[in-house]
Amino acid sequence: MILIAAVAITGGLGACSSGLSAKTDAASPLAPRVQELVDANRHYPRWEDFPAAPSGLPEVRQVATNARRLQADNTALNGEIARIDWTLNDPEALAAQITAKVAAAPVSPDAARTQAEIEAFAQSLRDRAKAPPPLDRRPAR
Repeated sequence: MILIAAVAITGGLGACSSGLSAKTDAASPLAPRVQELVDANRHYPRWEDFPAAPSGLPEVRQVATNARRLQADNTALNGEIARIDWTLNDPEALAAQITAKVAAAPVSPDAARTQAEIEAFAQSLRDRAKAPPPLDRRPAR
């Protein structure tokens, strides 16, 4: 049974591979150019065309040492983060405090004018982005 299946599969693959062979229609006006390109690139790529292996790579021991050092730094950083006393009991009060600080900061007239111009430009873009009214597509009588 296995022998029959192997013969059937081999026959099927042989039929598929015959469709992959490159044949150019001799009657085609492009046939000479196609054949010329095929012949010119028949042996491409060559091993000489591949880039050389990189040189000066770090040794495996150096990479392992760097990885261990990064893991140790990560552990130390996680320890420092764990020691931080995270206290944000009232987020609304923090937001109000930040808003008050921003409002108290002096703003130059040029910056204020620029902000107004930006808002006006944004509004003009929003106005232009509105769709036009629909067209009447009924046939005229």
